[in-house]
Amino acid sequence: MLDPDNCNVLEEVDTDRILTIIEKHHPSRSGLIAILEAIQAEYGYLPEKALRIVSERTKHSLVDVYGVATFYRSFSLRPRGKHLVCACLGTACHVRGAPRIVQELERQLGIKAGQTTEDREFTLETVNCLGACALGPVVVIDGHYFSKVRTSKVSQLLEQAKKGFDNLEVEKDQRLFPLELNCPHCNHSLKDESFPVDGYPSIRVNLTSDPQQGWLRLSCLYGSYNSVSECDIPADVVVTFVCPHCGVEFPSTSDCPICGAPLIPLLVDGGGTVQICSRRGCKHHMLDLV
Repeated sequence: MLDPDNCNVLEEVDTDRILTIIEKHHPSRSGLIAILEAIQAEYGYLPEKALRIVSERTKHSLVDVYGVATFYRSFSLRPRGKHLVCACLGTACHVRGAPRIVQELERQLGIKAGQTTEDREFTLETVNCLGACALGPVVVIDGHYFSKVRTSKVSQLLEQAKKGFDNLEVEKDQRLFPLELNCPHCNHSLKDESFPVDGYPSIRVNLTSDPQQGWLRLSCLYGSYNSVSECDIPADVVVTFVCPHCGVEFPSTSDCPICGAPLIPLLVDGGGTVQICSRRGCKHHMLDLV
């Protein structure tokens, strides 16, 4: 097991690579988040040397850089494993047996919450809430939500993580389920039966990304990232979502815990919201049913 108190080990930081990442992003506060995200994607965590280089080149104080790095849970100052396992211990999940799920994860991985396996395959963390209280106990592995988890399923989930979750079989994958979504302003349905995605009616919204604007069709299957867009939006660009019916821009009430971009809430027909990240390429989304 990796020493959780040793934050400056393992990778030798490539200064030229860090400088390339910095040059790619504008050194604003939002750009700082994108820079740190790219560095973590490169190394699996945020090495101290890299943070010092970011501070020097972006003219942000080291205190400010560390403040951002420690504020967002998605960032880590310690090396993380290839797969991040996050179990919710919030009240709703707790009363449904979440502590037993955490204990089983610790037993099978041979580590405690907050630690990483010796082979750097898995890192296990716990959080107080994942925003999906009605679906507890909830476990998130590599950004994929698993609801109503039982101890008997833990071994299967860990094996699936090793194989990878990105190749989804829509017809067979029980993690995927359809949602009907409405505009948070006019409450008009966003379902588009004339344009299926994943074999289901898509969710239609309009988007703008200066100077482009056009339509976007999202899969209505929660857990699928498939979409079709009229615009060719580069990765990392933050877009604005607009209702195709009332023409009002969808408001954001919080920021993505992964990349810091605005989360866009859409109303779930029957109660609740689903929030999707507005940054192109970020797969974070969060379902909250009431």
